[in-house]
Amino acid sequence: MPSVVVHVAVAGLLATSLLSDHFDSRAAIVVMVAAALPDLDTLVGLWIPGGHRAVFHTLLLPMGAGTLLLTDKIGGSWIRRRWGAYGVRVAWVSLVSLLVAGIGLDLVTNGVNAFYPVHDQFYSVSGKLQFSNQEGVVQTFIQPQAHGSTANTHYRTGFDLARGPDPAEKERVFPIVRSGRQLLLGAMSFGIVGFRLWESRNK
Repeated sequence: MPSVVVHVAVAGLLATSLLSDHFDSRAAIVVMVAAALPDLDTLVGLWIPGGHRAVFHTLLLPMGAGTLLLTDKIGGSWIRRRWGAYGVRVAWVSLVSLLVAGIGLDLVTNGVNAFYPVHDQFYSVSGKLQFSNQEGVVQTFIQPQAHGSTANTHYRTGFDLARGPDPAEKERVFPIVRSGRQLLLGAMSFGIVGFRLWESRNK
């Protein structure tokens, strides 16, 4: 599963591409924090069994945030009055970051409890899309795969309490990157964010 570092790296790329002229260190941090927020349910999982990948990984969270932003826009935009066009852009890009970098990455990797607590079921969207000279177009993304509920599904994290007498089970692992692809993505993202920050300060 992607680490928080990978979520933040993808959010950094979203920030550099979507914030446009509003890109600065404060805006980039807000967008990257939005991507990291769902993983706070790792801590909730200490008290609520199966809470990780459920409590803050639910798609109801960005749906609610999007509704609030639309309501704000229709109702005269408190955000625009308070922070101007800068605030509006940062708010919407943060919502995209929450949905894509925060929840979406996990949805397409190991799965999330997509509609928790209304519907307690973990889903993952993974598959393939290819063209074969024998079968034509082959795609397997249409049917999300169900994996169980919070009662019987658990994603281990470094915050899990040690279980049992086996010393191997007492190891706590806090992943940073777990593959060369993740390392490349992280290095590229933080390099691009750093360059954009340097560029914006030297205009």
